[in-house]
Parts: sequence; C-alpha cells; structure tokens
Amino acid sequence: MTNQTVLSCQSLSKSFVDGGLQTEVLKGIDLSIQASDRLAIVGSSGSGKSTLLHLLGGLDTPSEGEIFIQGQAISKLSVNALSRLRNQALGFVYQFHHLLPEFTAVENVAIPLVIAGQKPSVAKKEAAELLSRVGLSHRLTHKPGELSGGERQRAALARALITKPACLLADEPTGNLDHRTAEGIFDLMMELNAQSGTALVIVTHDNGLAKRMDKTLTLMDGELATSN
Repeated sequence: MTNQTVLSCQSLSKSFVDGGLQTEVLKGIDLSIQASDRLAIVGSSGSGKSTLLHLLGGLDTPSEGEIFIQGQAISKLSVNALSRLRNQALGFVYQFHHLLPEFTAVENVAIPLVIAGQKPSVAKKEAAELLSRVGLSHRLTHKPGELSGGERQRAALARALITKPACLLADEPTGNLDHRTAEGIFDLMMELNAQSGTALVIVTHDNGLAKRMDKTLTLMDGELATSN
C-alpha cells in the first residue's frame, strides 16, 4: 500500500490571460504522491500554491499536462465520472470551513456519503463516529454558527475524511485559527494520516507546520523545488 501512487501530475502548466496579457503561473510541474505521504507545499503569496492544489483535485483545468487520480487520467473522464472519483478518492479542507449553515455538524459530515449513495441513516451513524474521533461527540446536533472556529474546522476535516479518501488536499487549513487551535488541528491531521494511510498534501505559509511534514516543496516562479 505504501508504494501505491494515489495522485500525480505530468508536465502540468497553467496560464491566465488578463487584459490581453498572459501570465504563466505553473510551468511543467511533475509530482507523484504515494499512499501515506505527508507533503507540504510552501511559497510566497500569489505563487500559485492554491492553483496547483485545485488542479490536482480536479477542480480546475490545466493549460497543459495531465493529472492522474489513482492512475486514472482525469482529462479522459466525463464530468460525472470525475465527480465520483473525486468524491471517493480525495478529501478537501480549506482555510474557510465551507460547512452548510442550515445543517448540523453530523448532517454536514454525512453529506459526501449520501451523495455516494449511502442511506442517510447509515451515513449519519458513520459521521457521528468520525466526529467523536475528532472530539466533537458533544456537538453532533449543533449547526456551524453554534461552533467555535476550531470546532468548525474539525467538522470540516471529518467531512473531508468520511469517504476514507486516498489523499487529503488541505489549503491553509489552519490559516484562520489561533496558534494553539491550529496546532491541535494539525496534530489531528497527522494522527489520522498515520492511522488510515491517507496521503496528506498541505499548502501552508506556516514554516513550523511545514517542517513537521516528511517533505516540503517550494513553489517559485511556477516551478517546484525540494526544500527538505
């Protein structure tokens, strides 16, 4: 399992055109992520870190190159097939939690399973178990507006992991949190990575967090370089 490639890209490039001017944000990036990997991607603001993560997650289309999720070239998949594969194989955590305000914590976490065809009652049972693992057993029926920032981010993390994804993509997942809460969320992500074998790819500006990962890549001038 440890040598299985769960997410990769070849010759990945992305350009944007603004006011007739073309800006190349990513230039021919090659990257391979194995099961259980813990990878940090760092770089200055505007360097294209989030763009790279969105491309790897199939949320945006590259100008050139190919992305492979569990060996499948996503450019060859229909919209529905890509959505299914993304829902099964990948989890996403952002700086903002993106929980649906009208649903409780347990309902929010259950949504990916329901989308995948699970019975709502079974999905909510699994969601409750995972929320307990992230320390939210007492907040199952609370809506996002009734949770603290750290609790919302833990619920978002549980939602990202509910489908047992092969890879978790996290974009500044602790950026809105105070240092102590951020450390707790990060510790939880590392613990779940160790327990489940889910690969962890984190975009962060926090060098302290990045150093705790197995490998750090720096995105500069559209290219990735190994930092450690």
